[in-house]
Amino acid sequence: MIALAKAPAVKAVGAVVLTLACCVAEAQQRGSILVPHPSWDCYLPDGIPFPEDGTPIFEIEIPLERIAAIGTTPFGERTVAVGLQGTVDGPRLSGTVMEGGLDFMLTLPNGTIEIEQILVLQATDGSYVLARNAGTGPDAGDVRIVMDFEAPNESEHAWLNSGTYVARRDLDESASTLTLRVYAASDAPLDRANAIEIEKPADVPAQPWNYREKSAAETQGDVLIHENVTLAPSQTVGDSKRGRRNIIPITGGELSGRINGKVLMGGADYQSLSPPATIDARYLWQADDGEIIIVRNGGAFGSLVPTFEARVDGPYAYLNDGLYLSSNPGVGEGGVALTFYESTRTE
Repeated sequence: MIALAKAPAVKAVGAVVLTLACCVAEAQQRGSILVPHPSWDCYLPDGIPFPEDGTPIFEIEIPLERIAAIGTTPFGERTVAVGLQGTVDGPRLSGTVMEGGLDFMLTLPNGTIEIEQILVLQATDGSYVLARNAGTGPDAGDVRIVMDFEAPNESEHAWLNSGTYVARRDLDESASTLTLRVYAASDAPLDRANAIEIEKPADVPAQPWNYREKSAAETQGDVLIHENVTLAPSQTVGDSKRGRRNIIPITGGELSGRINGKVLMGGADYQSLSPPATIDARYLWQADDGEIIIVRNGGAFGSLVPTFEARVDGPYAYLNDGLYLSSNPGVGEGGVALTFYESTRTE
């Protein structure tokens, strides 16, 4: 009876100890920087501040259309979340998150997390802001997202083009929502003495940040697929810190050839219209057998290169290692039509 009477007290003491341990751990982290791996430097190679040491400026809330578990790809365990229309709310910025935002999460064998996000925000005055964010963490308990904005240079939101902004990301699978709490961190303390170094397994290749570029020796070979991609009206940022930016959202489509299936809603063609104009289309295919494939098609007109990310033990694993070229976009039903080819090399 005595033991039974003491059990709740023991549990209560244990809960208090656990809570204190968590508080101590957070206190030790506050002020400490997280140093990204050189292969995924998140815009801040010297270290990412502890977000909560900054000043809260706004929160992004995005309901999700889907959370797609791609499986194990050449780079790690891949998950992609596709956003519906969301909200931006805070003292420095309010507005809407446009439908079709992408959140790419990579989990490495040692538990390291890498994040890439591509979102389009629309402020209450109608201005569009592109956010291509990168994040990392030693595990799911301390993932820090570095926000990178391209806002119109001549707008009241041009302040987003400079400074350091760091966010906490909360992906709630049960509620199917993605939340970002964004902090201005330019003046956040940087504790380099207690820096957290991100480690990556040596035998895992680094995921690319940029699209592959066509070499002079490459020519179009056999047809891989034909696709028709449907599009929404353009979302024009205009002149910003990296030149003139235009975004054309992807709403769906169809593909046929060696792979038959559909283009899923989500992503966009993130165009840079400063000479020489380039496109960088990011989106997803779903084959008729249900497999989801990550697609990227980028480059200058006449030199477009598609690349793919598929699970390594799936029927489309050959796409991970193959070299491919794309036609220029032509007029399609409700959008554009493209053909992807195997790449052949001339000596």
